[in-house]
Amino acid sequence: MTDSKMRFLLPTVFLFLTAALPAQDIYDLKRVLETGLEQNYDIRIIRNEQQITDNNATLGNAGILPVLDANAGYNASLSDVNQRQADGSTTRNHSVFNQGANIGLNLNWTAFDGFRMQAEYDRLKEFQQMGELNTRLSIENLIAGLTSEYYNYVRQNLRLKNLKYAVSLSRERLRIVEARYNIGSMSRLDLQQARVDFNADSSSLIKQHEAVNTSAIVLNQLMAMNDVSQKPAVCDTLIESDVLPSEQSLWEKTLAVNARLLLSEKNKTLSELDLKAFRSRNFPYLKLNMGYGYTHNFYEASSVKQQGNLGLNYGFTLGYSLFDGMNRKREQKNARVAIQNRDWEHQQLELALKADLSNRWMAYRNNLQLIDLEKENLEVARENYEIAIERYRLGDLSGIELREAQNSLLEAEERLLQAQFNTKLCEISLFQISGQIGHYLE
Repeated sequence: MTDSKMRFLLPTVFLFLTAALPAQDIYDLKRVLETGLEQNYDIRIIRNEQQITDNNATLGNAGILPVLDANAGYNASLSDVNQRQADGSTTRNHSVFNQGANIGLNLNWTAFDGFRMQAEYDRLKEFQQMGELNTRLSIENLIAGLTSEYYNYVRQNLRLKNLKYAVSLSRERLRIVEARYNIGSMSRLDLQQARVDFNADSSSLIKQHEAVNTSAIVLNQLMAMNDVSQKPAVCDTLIESDVLPSEQSLWEKTLAVNARLLLSEKNKTLSELDLKAFRSRNFPYLKLNMGYGYTHNFYEASSVKQQGNLGLNYGFTLGYSLFDGMNRKREQKNARVAIQNRDWEHQQLELALKADLSNRWMAYRNNLQLIDLEKENLEVARENYEIAIERYRLGDLSGIELREAQNSLLEAEERLLQAQFNTKLCEISLFQISGQIGHYLE
């Protein structure tokens, strides 16, 4: 077999081998998203972190509940004792061994600290809600990433299909040229040019297989699949866009449910609670304590050999910080500045989201128009190629002109595919900004 025929057959054999791969499970977008949400490690980690914030949001962690301790102890002493009595006599005892043991319950409770405990409990509840929002934000990011990569994988497979078709067109042209060359109606230059174009298309096809493989690996990694190199079979063979509501409706949804905006509001609330906690130092504090226990002592050199005490003790501490180096005033002033900064950060984020939504909306609308235009261009390019190939078979068209018609067809297919994919990306971004990315799970 000649080298030229071998080069001609290699892409054909490659395509047959690709078609002979074993059948796989079919994935649609919903299944991809469900698999990712169940297995993705980032989602597992953020859910555990949310559980920590849930566990921390308790009255006890805020210091509102009293603390009850049970304790037991033992002590002993070995000493020399010198005593001078009232009548002037002295007593000396060497190596006196005294012992004591105790057991009891102690209750300590901060009854009032200027509402600092209440502020701390509110902080813990805010952290709990922020944990939920962070989990939601991570889920939304994963859904957006998975959806984008899913349609990128569909796009790469469609490009693969288009390039296979381009190779088949070049193969047909090469067949015609070889047949005419063999009967002497075409020059070797025509044959070589047809072969160069065929090899160029075959090279593009091989590179496209690499692009498909790369997209499959990214998709499998996001789904946390064990075999990241497998190529999932997807049921979608077109990239179709959903119908979106108006820009104003999307913006209203953004203001109401956007996770980043809600987290920004939580940060401002935390700064306000910090100020409340600092203000608590302007008030006095009240601490209560109570104990109940038994104490037993053994005396070696005493008229009393043993003594036991069983009873209740209680008390309170009322205090107020008169002067702390002007730290209270400084802390409260800084807290007010922090609140203002959080408010400005929220407004800045809102403005950034508004700009992002407006840009994405304009791009979405423009790409919808491009899709209609490119569909028309594709029909024209197909008709032009059909006319060109018929004229080429009749010998009424040069190889260069046929190649131009073929390239025009491939470029029209690529432009349409790119417009459809860009529209989908804009749609995904708009759903994510407006907090409706979960739409893809329905």
